[in-house]
Amino acid sequence: MSHVGVPRGTVRKRRSLALLTTGVLTIPVLAGCSSGGEETARGVPQDIAPAARETVADGSTANWAVDALPATFNAFQADADSATTRITGALLPTLFPMDRTGQPKLNPDYLESAKVIEREPRQVVLYKLNQQAVWSDGREIGAPDFVAQWRALRGKDSAFWTARNSGYERIEKIERGADDLQVRVTFSKPYADWRSLFSPLYPKEITGSPDAFNDGARTTLKTTAGPFVLKSMSKSKGTVTLARNPRWWGDKAKLDTLVFRAVAAKDRTQALADGTVDIADIDAATADRITLARRDRGSNGQPLNHGPGSEITPAQALRSWAQAHGSDEDAAEIAQAAREKNRKAVVAYATEQKALRDFAVRKSLEPAYTQLALNGESGPLADDRVRRAVARALDRQELAQTVLGPLGLPAKPLGSHLALAGQPGYKDGSGALGEQNTKEAQALLADAGWTRGGAAEPPKDTKAGSEAEKKGGKDDEAEAEKKTAGDAEADKDAKTEKTEKDGKKTEKDSTEDSAAERKKADQASEDSAASREEGLYIVGDDSKPGAPAPATVASASAVHVLAPARTAAAQGTALLRQAGVLGEDGAVAATDKQPGGAAGAYAPVGTAAPAPAAAKGQLGKDGKTLTLRFVLPSGPGSQSLRSVGDKIAVMLEKIGVGTEITKVPDESYFKDHIASGAYDLALYSWPATAYPATDGRPIYAKPEPATDGSLLVEQNYTRVGTDHIDQLFDKAAAELDEKAARELMKQADARIWAAAGSIPLFQLPQLVAVDKKLANVGAFGFAAPRYQDIGFKNRQAAGSPADRKK
Repeated sequence: MSHVGVPRGTVRKRRSLALLTTGVLTIPVLAGCSSGGEETARGVPQDIAPAARETVADGSTANWAVDALPATFNAFQADADSATTRITGALLPTLFPMDRTGQPKLNPDYLESAKVIEREPRQVVLYKLNQQAVWSDGREIGAPDFVAQWRALRGKDSAFWTARNSGYERIEKIERGADDLQVRVTFSKPYADWRSLFSPLYPKEITGSPDAFNDGARTTLKTTAGPFVLKSMSKSKGTVTLARNPRWWGDKAKLDTLVFRAVAAKDRTQALADGTVDIADIDAATADRITLARRDRGSNGQPLNHGPGSEITPAQALRSWAQAHGSDEDAAEIAQAAREKNRKAVVAYATEQKALRDFAVRKSLEPAYTQLALNGESGPLADDRVRRAVARALDRQELAQTVLGPLGLPAKPLGSHLALAGQPGYKDGSGALGEQNTKEAQALLADAGWTRGGAAEPPKDTKAGSEAEKKGGKDDEAEAEKKTAGDAEADKDAKTEKTEKDGKKTEKDSTEDSAAERKKADQASEDSAASREEGLYIVGDDSKPGAPAPATVASASAVHVLAPARTAAAQGTALLRQAGVLGEDGAVAATDKQPGGAAGAYAPVGTAAPAPAAAKGQLGKDGKTLTLRFVLPSGPGSQSLRSVGDKIAVMLEKIGVGTEITKVPDESYFKDHIASGAYDLALYSWPATAYPATDGRPIYAKPEPATDGSLLVEQNYTRVGTDHIDQLFDKAAAELDEKAARELMKQADARIWAAAGSIPLFQLPQLVAVDKKLANVGAFGFAAPRYQDIGFKNRQAAGSPADRKK
């Protein structure tokens, strides 16, 4: 298990945010910049080919692609992943799964009722279990299972290696009611998100001892209580096979077996065409191929105007034929080999296209969103005015359109950090920051001391403006809060808490010996040469001898990450699957190859050098240019993400902010850069859940200094937070009135916007390829799958004897 540099057993326990929901893919929706009451914004409906159970055939097998075999079957361990969530959803009790609107809904398969029966002097919840509910070994599900799970997760026994426990530590005791089917849970202090607990529920045989919990549940689950049981896992085949549970008391599972098969994103088109998988999250390029295959139906399997060779003009084809049959034997041999290679590619492509006609693309929006993260720990972004300027330079509508528009999904920017459109309590809180406004952004930068001539000024013996004590900075934030808070106290509290950084080094005096400067200039020249040796340079970087170096971020050595980055990483991995949204290289990347290019984007050697920073209006201060390090993943599936990053770089260039785009391997993106704080700007994703007071707090909690001087950041990788935001989360978590709790979350969201550490951009799209004969599966949106309803349509419903899959 990896805790991102934190020793096992020392991680602060909390409820994990890796509730990747039961949707598979993982990119967002909003409504303008209103500051009124609760929004009626509708979410995108799920797309699962719904069918009544009587129209679904009994029997057969469905194959479902996952990114990799699960690292563990224990959902409470730090290395649990999206495959863990997907598979355990079919095997274990979830007491309150999310419904289509993103709300928790009582699951009657396991509960007759569950409600708060006492509020004073203590909150008491009484669970009445379904009397038919039993584990696969025949034992009834009851109070002993609740007690064992509470003791394992409450955080008092370090022998249990668990990564989440929020809520469990608030439980004072668990008692048996009239019998084991009644469970009384008494809380030491109120807990609004009590419905999040005991999901998934494990049998006491697993949670009752550290050995079983830590190791036993990693590779197998002998006892389960879902519509399916775990039949086998084969590492050699890359499969996890589930079989129908003979002791299941609910609606009988339609499928005999459900196989989860590890298939890399790059191999999914081939796997679909080969019939290896029936259900798979896909990228936009694969979705396009399926759409084209269905469009070309009736063409005898021959692709029309796409695929290998489609770009060859008649003149080129004639020239190729002539070369292949010409008198120059060497040229003819080369031409014939090329023509044969192309012919085979066309045949293979046509065969795949014919097979892909049997699939449909199910589309929705996942309960997760992509954000621009601004690291406020050090450097220019430690000043909240600079963060707000960066945020107000963004055209979030254009960025949403970049990703969602080509997919035919609603392209609206997201308006909340804590709820998505369609969820109760969703409100566009972006008015606390302000809409896109170039002049206002430039004014904020000027107020922070960044000017066009600042790069040429000698350094001053002063600290950076992170305190934001100037009246203009305070008034700007107060005005933003007034627009959304609407109460007298908001005017006072709306001033986002500034994090003053100690220990900033004073600039060297201008009279210092110039030998060091000459050495620095020589090194800069060498670095530039090395960069060009790799065939790249940074557009907008004027690293001439003697020029000031770009701003850098603080060392990550003094940071303790208390929460693993796996959730963000899992979300980011899904975002990277959106390759091809803007073409092979992305629309913006294509323009970068033209002279000039986008600031901060990579360009090949031979591209015209950019204009000097001063000519382009890049701002500076104390002899340094305002340049931010923008970290992006470099993997082959991240073209879309990089395209969004390139657009952001262009937007920031307009207000005089330079960007140094650094592309890093996908596998190190989160661990070595996001979690460790080695970045200024970054793009990654978070899931939305039904429990924002619990699940959102570690993401936005104010970082706290440890006794050794390091920083405890939980999952707040932007390092931006305030005491008041924390207090609002705590109040909401203890507020049993749902309406009042939502109001507290709206207030918290407004203050998160005003702090400008995280800027939501868009909701993640779900693209799922599904065998068109399958029903009740696809892009689930908010809702959890009902695994027992998934199956192939029967002959009558499908309309063809061949439609029932054997």
